[in-house]
Amino acid sequence: MSGIDIDHLKGWIGSEQRREVTVTPTLAAQFCVTLDLAPPAGDAPLPQLFHWCLTMPETAHSGLGPDGHAARGGFLPPVPLPRRMWAGGALEFRGDIRTGDTVALVARVEDVTLKTGRSGTLVFATVRHDVTGPRGPVATERQDIVYREVSPTVLGDTPLGPRMPEPEITEAVAFDPVLLFRYSAVTFNGHRIHYDRSYCIEEEGYPGLIVHGPLQATRLAHLAARQLGRPLRHFAYRGTSPMFDGTPAALNAVTGAEGLSLWVSTGRGDTTMTAEAG
Repeated sequence: MSGIDIDHLKGWIGSEQRREVTVTPTLAAQFCVTLDLAPPAGDAPLPQLFHWCLTMPETAHSGLGPDGHAARGGFLPPVPLPRRMWAGGALEFRGDIRTGDTVALVARVEDVTLKTGRSGTLVFATVRHDVTGPRGPVATERQDIVYREVSPTVLGDTPLGPRMPEPEITEAVAFDPVLLFRYSAVTFNGHRIHYDRSYCIEEEGYPGLIVHGPLQATRLAHLAARQLGRPLRHFAYRGTSPMFDGTPAALNAVTGAEGLSLWVSTGRGDTTMTAEAG
């Protein structure tokens, strides 16, 4: 199937990364204003998925790989495929995070698998995250990270991603380069596909900057919480096709048996992310 030594990469199963981070007023405010949210007053909880601002390790610049991520072979396996992306995940929420909290985060590689898809060889790394604050557990999360070969992204006449039903709720959303830069900054995400246009086009074959999967997921989760009128108890999401900066986009939702089904769509009909929330 490929020259990838999957048994070697499976040696990273069980690898752990532990962090403790104190939430500063500055970081809390920067996250909120990046997403056009009012910073919480007093001791109120921060918006859900704020913890993604706390997960990225403070890797020295000399320790970065050519894509802007930490060089491979540390916590995550050294997969010899050039493209690395956050493909999706699922969360169970149990508590909240507030300004001033010291938050403990434990990440553990749970699985590494080799597959073949339409774009060629794929390697998936499954990572579990446990987030704990001073009042107890905050969230348990599964993240799916995909590594794949380089293949040109061709936007033809057929919309990308699954066909979705007629939405009950639709909100226009803009993913412009400044938002992508600020979200990269507040989450300490150095991946160049989100802010370096020449790298995107010349090195990875994309037609423009890639909108972060976590940014799209956060927008969908916050829409779901507004519609349900309460914090989410669970949230699962999956990236289905790339979203590029400057593309007209919308957040969409329909009511399901156990909550909401949500998705991000483009003006040309692509579905770039789907989610379930309740």
